[in-house]
Amino acid sequence: MPRYNGGFIGTDGLDAPDAPTIGTPSAGSAQADIAFTAGAAGTTATTEFVATTNDGIGATGTSSPITITGLTNGTSYTARVYAKNSHGTSAASAASASFTPLAEVISSLFSTHLYTGNSSTRTITNDINLSGKGGLVWIKDRDSSSNSNILYDTERGAYKGLFSNLTNAEDTRSTGLTGFTSSGFTLGSLGAENGSSNDKVSWTWRKQAKYFDIVTYTGNGTAGRTISHNLGSIPGMIMIKQYQAGEARSWSVYHRGMDSSAPEDYYMRLETTGARSDDVGQWNDTAPTSSVFTVGDSTYVNSNGESYVAYLFAHNNNDGGFGPDGEDIIKCGSFTGVGTGAVNVNLGFEPQWIMVKNATRSEGWFIQDSMRGMAHGDWEYLLANEISAAAGSATNRVVPTATGFTINNNGSSAFGQSGDTCIYVAIRRPDQSTPTAGTSVFQAHTYTGDGSTRKYSLNITPDMVINLSRNISGDSPSINDRVRGSGKEMYTSGTGGQASYPSQGLQLDHTNAIEVQDYRDTNTKNYLNLCWKRAKGYFDIVAYSGTGSNRTVTHNLGAAPEMMWIKRYDTTGSWMVYHKGLNGGTNPEQYVFYLHDPQGPDQSSGPWNNTAPTSSVFSVGTNNAVNNSSGEYVAYLFATVAGVSKVGSYTSTIDATGNGTNQTIDCGFTNGARFVFIKRSDGAGDWVIFDSTRGITTNSDPHYRLNQTYTEDSDAYVDIEPHSSGFIVNPGSVHVGGDTQGQTYVFYAIA
Repeated sequence: MPRYNGGFIGTDGLDAPDAPTIGTPSAGSAQADIAFTAGAAGTTATTEFVATTNDGIGATGTSSPITITGLTNGTSYTARVYAKNSHGTSAASAASASFTPLAEVISSLFSTHLYTGNSSTRTITNDINLSGKGGLVWIKDRDSSSNSNILYDTERGAYKGLFSNLTNAEDTRSTGLTGFTSSGFTLGSLGAENGSSNDKVSWTWRKQAKYFDIVTYTGNGTAGRTISHNLGSIPGMIMIKQYQAGEARSWSVYHRGMDSSAPEDYYMRLETTGARSDDVGQWNDTAPTSSVFTVGDSTYVNSNGESYVAYLFAHNNNDGGFGPDGEDIIKCGSFTGVGTGAVNVNLGFEPQWIMVKNATRSEGWFIQDSMRGMAHGDWEYLLANEISAAAGSATNRVVPTATGFTINNNGSSAFGQSGDTCIYVAIRRPDQSTPTAGTSVFQAHTYTGDGSTRKYSLNITPDMVINLSRNISGDSPSINDRVRGSGKEMYTSGTGGQASYPSQGLQLDHTNAIEVQDYRDTNTKNYLNLCWKRAKGYFDIVAYSGTGSNRTVTHNLGAAPEMMWIKRYDTTGSWMVYHKGLNGGTNPEQYVFYLHDPQGPDQSSGPWNNTAPTSSVFSVGTNNAVNNSSGEYVAYLFATVAGVSKVGSYTSTIDATGNGTNQTIDCGFTNGARFVFIKRSDGAGDWVIFDSTRGITTNSDPHYRLNQTYTEDSDAYVDIEPHSSGFIVNPGSVHVGGDTQGQTYVFYAIA
């Protein structure tokens, strides 16, 4: 690559351009866009700009920004820019602010965004840079069977929709999707895209090597024509549509899983249920490569003079290189149907979005995502080939796991009779980055009920919510999570299995919001929602089926869990808690707490098989509460992230005379704890929680006890105080600060 020493001036340097003014660099994966403003030209026009990093890696261009490639992810750089004309080179600009290229993560490349239409112009913010990088937006009305699946892309431009369930040519929709932005897209008032009161889903793909690309081309009618692309890897799936006005042609789909030896011989139609067909006219029986795909002479892919768009989806095979750990984020594969029973598909990651199609039989293109409901116990699906509204059932057919997904087929041909070939596209869950601020992964939200159904805006999209009735005696704290599905509650004060309230409880199928219904919205009563978002090293949720034998369970926390809550949810079972501070931190895997019970820990090998959890698995023994052969379980995993969360322990300051002093618990925070959870670890004591939304002050603060059905309380002896590094515990209470010498406590805090 070119390197520039910079700073050289021609002999007639007075005629060189003035130095550019440096802007703010924008770093990507192994590259950065260096923005600048040109200075005054010299005697002759400026012909070139040179951008160079502090270690001499550079690039040239004729305008701002200039993209410097070949950078090392994780390394900090600065840059300067020079201007050149025929007489010489300007002085260097000032050095830029430092920037650090990082591998792309899935959250900047794909989004499932849920919204409710309002029939007015609006901006959808999903943090996908479409205007700068390009991409595809796919919108479907979840409530209406009158609105098609609509696809917009940056290559054809705003206003121009295609329909995955129709053969229609491109439709100009002046009040549909009206623009692409650096963080999403804009909408007009058109009903299918933004009709009033209807719930919508948008799926967005950003262009990126080894992930997704878009190509437009004009057909020439010649079989064997090659079309160049920038996917940088062999496509796993290609969807092509002729979009020229006045022509109605079917979609053509290539998928690497259609045949085990020659998938390039086959195609399917996106707008129909049809099985795979053999036709040399589609792909000229030629496999795509990392730089081109080949089309035949079929009018569906290559009619002379007609316009086509191709959407290319990569297939990562341990070569994705995304995120700080260089992971795969997209898979295009296949599985063999079994008729009735389970098929386990190993992706190497937990998916957030899956499309499945039986290639052997006439069945639909099923689309599921974790935002709408791809959970253990229920599902919501849409069909790419139909105009129909979202549908589903209480029994999920596609269940995500920590390493892929399971097909639970009840004999339906949609997911494969015995021997059928079914293809899929799967996209990784967005958990690749370690959080840097507690506010990005936790929120405490209070509200007063009015007996209706309401949606509250949040700063995060929660994956788990603990709902507390602050002034309703006898009402237990409830836990809802995205993995088990909306409206499914478990109660921390008891051992019962989950209760299902699909039209009365909390609904999580919203972006940056939560919906509360009458059961959690009693008129004039006060409530608290404690909301967690899954993130690497911070918090994870795993659902699994018991085996009755000692085993390990794979998780995606990306760190060894320091606290775990496990609950059997299909029937009665104790809340089992692991905490690294048990037994003073020595062999804590030999001990267990019970979240529903104030008693102290028990020593037992049954729950954790005397095995400490690791960064990839946790162990369960033969205890029925964690691993009955017919049981269904959910595990909540917590860990310390520097400056964000802290799992720890402390000992009371009470001395032999019964006196003690306030104790500062240093969590490594800078602005104090916003949430604190404390339990005595050497004897009986309630599971007490505090949060700064209700108040962590120097006065008596409201607290709640997860193992009780009491209303919230303010007790001077059960109290903590704020401190910039974490929090302060006050002596005098067995539940928090101690009332006897030597009492020990475990805690969990969030900044």
